Amino acid sequence: MNAPEPEAQDNQTPAPAENAPQPAAPAPAPEAPAAAAVPDLSEQLAAAKKEAADNYDRYVRSVADLDNHRRRTLREKEELRQFAASRVLEDLLPVIDSLGLGLAAAKTPNADLKTLVGGISMVAEQLKTSLANHGLKEVNPVGQPFDPNLHEAVSQTPSAEVAEGSVVTVVRTGFTLNGRLLRPASVIVSSGPAAEEAKA
Repeated sequence: MNAPEPEAQDNQTPAPAENAPQPAAPAPAPEAPAAAAVPDLSEQLAAAKKEAADNYDRYVRSVADLDNHRRRTLREKEELRQFAASRVLEDLLPVIDSLGLGLAAAKTPNADLKTLVGGISMVAEQLKTSLANHGLKEVNPVGQPFDPNLHEAVSQTPSAEVAEGSVVTVVRTGFTLNGRLLRPASVIVSSGPAAEEAKA
């Protein structure tokens, strides 16, 4: 009679007890930086460098433009200073021509003095007209009240004909240019009637 075969042992792991602690889940591995982040930084750096280069180029151009403007302004100012009087001088050229003709006439034998005086008077008027066209005006205040803004009193004299404080004589004519005083008129001012005349 054969002996009974021993029962085969179960190789399977026994089921855990219901209250047995569960093993902790493994911690998730840290995420690697996104691959797209590196190209983004590179692109930003390249864009920043390009912007800096563009800004520097604009700066250099602006400095050059400013320097050119400054030089051009100085050149134009110098040209204006040199040629500002050209129009006035052009108007004075006929006066110079007339003076030359007057001098030539004065040197002729038996020159008529009266004719020469008349010619010089015409040239003087021609000169005054040319200068007046450019804003020059005479200050010749005979008989007018003394004005310290336009006149310079050199002395006083009694006068029965001219009121006290008014101009008796103009010693030197004054001039204004477009309303601005160039030279005051030198004048003698009336102090009123003489003392003897006042008593009479």
